[in-house]
Formats: sequence, C-alpha cells, structure tokens
Amino acid sequence: MIFALSRPLTGISLLLGAALMPSVGAARSTAAASKACVALADSMKHAKPDTQLQLNIALFAAAGKGCVPVAQRLLAAGASVEAANRFGTTALGEAARNDRLAMVDLLLAHGAQVNARNVGGATPLYIAANRDRTAVVHGLLAKGADPNLARNNGLTPLIAAAYNGNDAIVADLLAHHANPNTPDNTEKTAILYAAAKGFTTVVQRLLNAGVDAKAQYGNQLTALMWAAGYADGAGLDDAQSVAKLLLDHGALIDAADNRGRTALMIAAETGHVEMVDLLIKRGANRNLRDKQGKSVLDLAASAAVKQRLLAH
Repeated sequence: MIFALSRPLTGISLLLGAALMPSVGAARSTAAASKACVALADSMKHAKPDTQLQLNIALFAAAGKGCVPVAQRLLAAGASVEAANRFGTTALGEAARNDRLAMVDLLLAHGAQVNARNVGGATPLYIAANRDRTAVVHGLLAKGADPNLARNNGLTPLIAAAYNGNDAIVADLLAHHANPNTPDNTEKTAILYAAAKGFTTVVQRLLNAGVDAKAQYGNQLTALMWAAGYADGAGLDDAQSVAKLLLDHGALIDAADNRGRTALMIAAETGHVEMVDLLIKRGANRNLRDKQGKSVLDLAASAAVKQRLLAH
C-alpha cells in the first residue's frame, strides 16, 4: 500500500484518539517523552473517524519521530507495517533514517520486512549506513538484514559507510559478511571511495578483509590512483597516509589506467604537489607517457608541480 506524505494528518479514529489521551499525559510527565511525540499525539486527539490511509500516515510520522507508545497504539488499531510512502520507503526505513532504534525493534517485532526496498532499491540497512546510524545498523544486522543488497545504482551499505568514513559501520558490515569487492554501477568499490577521501582506517580495514591493493576497477583505475587524485575534502596528510598504506600492501606504483596514465600523472594533473613528491620518492617512473604521448611534465597542473618534478 502506497500513501502520500503530503496528505495532511486529518485524524485518527475516535477510538484510537481516546486511547492515546492517557499516553499524552504520561508522556508529558516523563523526561523520556519528546515534545514531538506529545505534539503528534495531541494532533490526533480530536480526530475524525479514521481510514487505513490515515493510520498508515500517522505510523510513518510516529516512526520518524521515535514515538513508540503512539506507534504501539496505531499498530493495535490496524496500521500496516508494510505501507510505504511515494518513494517506496516503509515506516521501518523512516525509523532507520532518523536513528530510532527502539522504533526499529518495535516495527520488526510486528512483522516489518527487514530487507524491504524502496523505489531506488535502498533497504533500511542501506538508509541507516548512509546516514551514519551506527546503532541502527547493528540492530538491523542482528535481525537478519542482508548487508549485500544494493540500491538500483549498485551502491551497497558498505560503499555508503566507506564513503562516509564510518569505520565502525564498515567493521560491523564486514563482520556480517558484506562483500568488500562488490562494485557499484560505475565499477567503483568501497575502497576507491575511502581512498579518494583519505579514510586510512577504512582502507586498512578493507585491505584486511582481503581487498587486493593491486586491483584495477572501472577505466582500469586503482585505489592508489584514486588516492593520488584525492577529493578536495580530503586532507593532504590523510591522502598521503592512504597512498603509503596502499604501496605498503603491494599497490603497483606505475600501473596505468585506460588512458595510459599512472598515479604520478594523476597527482601532477590535479596539482597535488606533495603527492607527486611522495610517489617519486617511492619510485614512480617520471619517464612514462600516456596514450596521447604526454609525459608527467606535460600534464603538470602548475609551476609548483613542474618544479617539484624537475627537482628530483
């Protein structure tokens, strides 16, 4: 059953509204109850006769806010854990997105499908991993969530966690048999995302899980090449740490991508002076040319890069 979140919460049944009224008073008297849950329960006190749609919309709202007592009464009144919004996300997915572990447990106890996928193919586990919800990820894995179910674009929970640099989630997923070598639809795996962003601990964990530092991926790019052309948000020290780690694990320093470009060429082209220096010191060949006949000096993005190349 699909419902639209844009529909206003016009009401829940008079019976359910009456049942909620005592819980509102209790919520106000306890420190654990959130104002949002009180407001949600209050909004349902003067309800018109309910429909299944209204029950499901209210459950979705309760799931996102973590209003467990409200959700318990909605479920008792017939709200469906299988109902989804227009994006195909169930209440379980909404609870996972908002880091509501107690709600996740409640919905699973009422039969929610732990691996339910939305229209983009994201499971609650993917949603939680993508939002850095460490406790929810652990809870879902403990309840049988499949760590290898990917979105339609091929992104897995492990790739999402690696991209975020969340080592705790990466460790948990690997402990539950996530495949570290699964590529997304662009032929990138978790280690490439982690390497490009300078997440050394994540790269180390993936190497420990059996990822080959010499492996080539889409366009014949290696993790070392991604580290050499590191993302703007990555710190220089972090990028260098990843490059050193990969080289220490056997990465081929002069491997070439489908353009014939090496990690040194990529570092020079992106203007990463210190990375150029590191790669040369580790033995990178400055005399190679790409498939267009260009040398690393030809590709150098700045005078500073050229100066560093000529200094060696």
